[in-house]
Amino acid sequence: MSKRKKRNSFHFLKRKFSKIMQKKLVLLFSLVVLAFAILIGRIIQINAMNGEKYTKVVLDQQQYDSRVIPFRRGDIVDRNGTKLATSERVYNVILDVKAMLEKDEYQEPTIKVLKDCFGIAEKDVEELVESSPESRYNILLKGVDYNTAKEFEAIDEDEEKHPNVKGIWLEEDYVRKYPYNSLASDVIGFSNADDVGTIGLEASYNAILNGVDGREYGYLEEGALLERTIKEAENGNTIVSTIDAELQKIVEKHILEFNETYKDNAEKGNGSLNTAVIIADPQSGEILAQASYPNFDLNKPRDISAYYTEKELKKMKEEEKVEILNNLWRDFCVSDSYEPGSTAKPFTVAAGLETGKIRGNEVYTCGGSLVVAEDTEPINCHYTAGHGTQTIAQSIANSCNVAMMEMIKVIGAEDFYRYQSIFGFGAQTGIDLPGEAEGILQDPELVGPVDLATNSFGQNFNVTMEQMVAGMSALINGGNYYEPHVVKQIQDENGNVIETKESVLKKRVISEQTSTMLKQYMKTVMEGTGTGASAAVEGYDIGGKTGTAEKYPRNSGKHLLSFIGYAPQDDPEVLIYVVIDEPNTESQEDSSLVLNLARSIMEEAFPYMNISTIDGQPVVAPEQPDEPEEDQQEVEPQVENETETESQEEVSGEPSYEGEAVGDGSYEGESYDDGVYGDGTYEDGSGDMESGY
Repeated sequence: MSKRKKRNSFHFLKRKFSKIMQKKLVLLFSLVVLAFAILIGRIIQINAMNGEKYTKVVLDQQQYDSRVIPFRRGDIVDRNGTKLATSERVYNVILDVKAMLEKDEYQEPTIKVLKDCFGIAEKDVEELVESSPESRYNILLKGVDYNTAKEFEAIDEDEEKHPNVKGIWLEEDYVRKYPYNSLASDVIGFSNADDVGTIGLEASYNAILNGVDGREYGYLEEGALLERTIKEAENGNTIVSTIDAELQKIVEKHILEFNETYKDNAEKGNGSLNTAVIIADPQSGEILAQASYPNFDLNKPRDISAYYTEKELKKMKEEEKVEILNNLWRDFCVSDSYEPGSTAKPFTVAAGLETGKIRGNEVYTCGGSLVVAEDTEPINCHYTAGHGTQTIAQSIANSCNVAMMEMIKVIGAEDFYRYQSIFGFGAQTGIDLPGEAEGILQDPELVGPVDLATNSFGQNFNVTMEQMVAGMSALINGGNYYEPHVVKQIQDENGNVIETKESVLKKRVISEQTSTMLKQYMKTVMEGTGTGASAAVEGYDIGGKTGTAEKYPRNSGKHLLSFIGYAPQDDPEVLIYVVIDEPNTESQEDSSLVLNLARSIMEEAFPYMNISTIDGQPVVAPEQPDEPEEDQQEVEPQVENETETESQEEVSGEPSYEGEAVGDGSYEGESYDDGVYGDGTYEDGSGDMESGY
């Protein structure tokens, strides 16, 4: 009998899987690996995006102690170190409900302390106990001040008198404060409760002002701390602005006085639609003061009760309030554009001198109006009786529209619009504030003779205040166009300088010779019967230009008044630009309004700034009339006097240039940035319009 071969119990291991089975196993294995990969990825994602949230949940369920260590948002200070925005330490009241409910005798005294010390209602605590009896972290109150915190600390440490007060603890936090309330509100801006800047420097430098929260972790066992890990917060950096707080106070004081004087004058409302002032260093682009009215309290930015009665506020819809706030928070100096009026005339003359098409010895005849093309209506000068014979100096001093229109014929559209771009119109200046407008320029390919003519004296194109300040600074400082800026330095929390914001020279727009001639012309504005003479300040050699722009729709009676000036004449140390948009007066074109405001500011600001005075030759300011000046159109034609003749002799004759100008805003051996033209269009193309002076 043959032996039966013993069967291997592991024979199935030798069995080969079919190809189909192999593929299925590979697929299954791949799916398992993929599932694990997805799971791991999801865990990583949750940890990255919501780690702190889930950590808080876990800590709430276990005997863990965990708290956020908030960063301190950096300060905003003026150029002298005065705090304009700062973060003050406050405390949040936290209740550990589970700890309070550990014993029955804990609840009543704990709730009593919450009420007596922090003013937290018993009802609110009882509702929290009922809804979340196991909760460990509940913010009952935010922003408790230091004194109140110290009062609670004394109670918490007094085990003899308050042995049963349990579950209350204070969490450190910070609240944003603005020591000067509304001072420089548009420039500084404000941040919300989440440390996000909304407008102004708070917005444009938000990332620099903010820091990084820290964290403290610990494990508690029956009240005993076993281990604690601390990650310290990284505080934000300090912004050192170019603003001078004292100078800012001077500016805002006089703006407010103007508003109070003309409030509810011609109609119910503020003294103007907008009143704004910029004071700048023309040699660097630094903004020393910048203000507009209406303004707002930075500590209560949503409070509009200063401008509306309680009755009016109750009737308002939320949409109306939002619109009002948006307008209130809008920085007029940066975000609004308007027709500049006659303050643009020096730029027209500069374009002519730089191209060589105007030599400085030209004489024009003003008959009160000018027909610039066939089949068009005459375009009026502001003085419709006519200024008569006008040199360039006189045309600037008297703000003659006809002379400007005669100049633009010679300059031509191509060069004029090219130089508008070179002077920075139609493009953002690059100022380090949010919401900057570009203004509106005519399209040189579409412009007609009427638009070209009116552009020469500041109508039918729009500028911003920042553009005018930057451009005029270049005209008077020898031709250097600096980028305007409001920040000087960035410092760490200990005052160490991290970064210095150097002045940025963007381009050279005119020659020193042209700059010198323009200053001579603008000096005549402040002398004799010049349109700006009433703004002269005794002891200071001032140059400047006035402007009165008739707003759309034409003949509506709405005007924008302006004055731009500088001192001293030879080497300007300061530039001031004042704008009053739709003054609340019966006659909005009364230039004395803006001249008086400008003079009042300069009289106080210049001594404070230690601006150079005339050496032993104080300028005698013209006697001011008791009543506002009448419309300039009613003034008699200017008659040359001895002073004016001297001025004319100084500026007449052909200029002598040391270098060769190439006529495009650049000079041999140098390159310059040109701006971009806009494509603004206007409804009114007629020539029946007047400009201010």
